[in-house]
Amino acid sequence: MRGRALLPLALLAAAAPVPEPPRLTFPLACALGKDCAIQSYQDDDPGPGVRDYRCGGRTYAGHGGTDIRLTSMAQQRRGVNVLAAAPGVVRGIRDGEPEMSMRRRPAGDIAGKECGNGVVIAHPGGWQTQYCHMARGSIAVRPGQAVATGAVLGRVGLSGDTEFPHLHLSVRHDGDTVDPFAWGAAAGQCRGGRSLWANTPAYAEGHVLVAGFAAGPVTMDAVQEEGAGQVPPPRRDTPLVAFAQAIGLQGGDAQRMVLRAPDGQVLADNRAPPLDRDKAQVILFAGKKAPAGGWPAGTYRSEYQVIRSGRVAIERRDAITL
Repeated sequence: MRGRALLPLALLAAAAPVPEPPRLTFPLACALGKDCAIQSYQDDDPGPGVRDYRCGGRTYAGHGGTDIRLTSMAQQRRGVNVLAAAPGVVRGIRDGEPEMSMRRRPAGDIAGKECGNGVVIAHPGGWQTQYCHMARGSIAVRPGQAVATGAVLGRVGLSGDTEFPHLHLSVRHDGDTVDPFAWGAAAGQCRGGRSLWANTPAYAEGHVLVAGFAAGPVTMDAVQEEGAGQVPPPRRDTPLVAFAQAIGLQGGDAQRMVLRAPDGQVLADNRAPPLDRDKAQVILFAGKKAPAGGWPAGTYRSEYQVIRSGRVAIERRDAITL
């Protein structure tokens, strides 16, 4: 060792490479924007306010993860797999928690079990991912098991602190929660940091979760329980109602639903007053009773819009042929 000065231990430690974070893949077996949607992003505001990684309001105070929502309980019952977002080793699981809306459970019943049925995976370098609200009896891995990216962990459920079927994904480094859309952003900063996603899911100001046509007025519960495909469809001798359920709306948003005849004539035009506060989900419909002799044969169209600060933030068009 003559002629080679030894480096101080502190310098040796500083020179050690920083472990790279995991590259995340989408953790659900669904098509984002078609049969699932991001309900809430992580709250990156360090104070009492709320702010997502794009400076928007698609979150709520203290939310420490990303919520990916299914369109209905009917879809959940058919089964949607939860997938490992990165390779690692299963650190822990919980199974056996009941599946029901938190509104139906006694006060305090989910204390300490807000995640419901779930899985925690450890990744190299002190990283972890956690998957919550899974279906009871669906957990397909065990502690200590090595899993590859895309491995099936279980299925989406309705366990723990939730009102609708979704996956809550948390990412942590050395025990601290990390926003996977903005790793390394300064506290309180938005539009900063680095994405941990291999393919970053597109940001949306809001989303139409379910839309379609019915033979009468529709309710949020009916649409969410059975899905749009199970709502009684209109016929030429029934009322014709167009509806849309949207998520991620903000206070001041104005909704409009227009129903048009095959020739373009407006049959119904429902303009809802501006929302008085942020809404996680809303439903709006517009319709009309069948005329004498029934609806003329043809294609009927609906146009749903959410106007935010004078511009169209969310839009959806649908059609049905009678």
